[in-house]
Amino acid sequence: MEEFAKAVGLSRPTVSKYFQDPSSVRVKVREKIDAGLAETGFRPNLFAVNLNRRRSKIIGLVFPSSLDPFYMGLRRRIEAEATAAGYLPFVFSSDGRGELEAEAIETLTSLNVAGVIMAPVGGHGAHHDKVRALARNIPIVFIDAPFDAEEAFVGTNNAQSIALITDYLTRSGDRPAYFDMPVVNSNTMERRANYIATMQRRGLEPLLIPVERSETWEFERYAFEQTNKVLAAGGFPSKTVLCGNDRVAFGVLAAVNQAGLKVGIGPDCDLRVAGHDDQPLSEYIWPPLTTVSQNTTEMGRLAIMLLLSKLDNSRVFDDPRMQGQHILLNAELVLRASA
Repeated sequence: MEEFAKAVGLSRPTVSKYFQDPSSVRVKVREKIDAGLAETGFRPNLFAVNLNRRRSKIIGLVFPSSLDPFYMGLRRRIEAEATAAGYLPFVFSSDGRGELEAEAIETLTSLNVAGVIMAPVGGHGAHHDKVRALARNIPIVFIDAPFDAEEAFVGTNNAQSIALITDYLTRSGDRPAYFDMPVVNSNTMERRANYIATMQRRGLEPLLIPVERSETWEFERYAFEQTNKVLAAGGFPSKTVLCGNDRVAFGVLAAVNQAGLKVGIGPDCDLRVAGHDDQPLSEYIWPPLTTVSQNTTEMGRLAIMLLLSKLDNSRVFDDPRMQGQHILLNAELVLRASA
């Protein structure tokens, strides 16, 4: 940058000021720098610039899976909002493993990141201690699943979303039996508990499908294998199956279709199947999946806004939800042919 500043006949601080905010320098100075950039092709090393700052313009994003469409949607919105705010997002995947989450945290700390948005994995251990240590020193916002009651969090209101789909299923057919998710984060326990509470509130006995406890992120394979075991043992306890999320429902649908059972709402159908999340593929599998839709766009926007408010106390947001540390978004019922 010193060489470039000399080449265009300006001071290094002036050039540096331009790269931080082009509108902060006079129009003639900006035109002179723009001409120099066009002639030399110079670009500052943003990575080095960020590391050299007391507080960098880097934001770390940590997700349990780089392939799950739900997290891909969150990532896309957060990256767009962060970039528009002048931050450089660095994305890490923990692959659903606590030790990789801990490694990501260590890397982010070494990068001198300004803040972090993280969808935490479940369980406890040394990696949770590292997350807590990070939260003491760097602003952090959790998304999708809360870390604890004290840290900032944006996610779906599982009490509302599970009650919404459970109420619908109990009104429109056989009482739903619940097919649990693998135990990968707190959403697993929350959704099961809210299903039980909703059934009890309606005066109905909860039906928990007997599936093996697992911590795998291969939801479809898990549900496919567990469904085959349920069918081999005599079938489901109800003609309606509510799955903890859509990816579990995909596995259930694959298994029951291969078994020759018909899924849907007609009199000739053997089973109704519903999910939770409204994944992009849920509309296009067969039959299309009845589910509840999480507002991933708004979830991602609020997460980055909440983090920016922590990074800059002078920022003022007119959204009243920004006044709280825990923001829960309601879901919407999506009715399709499967239920």
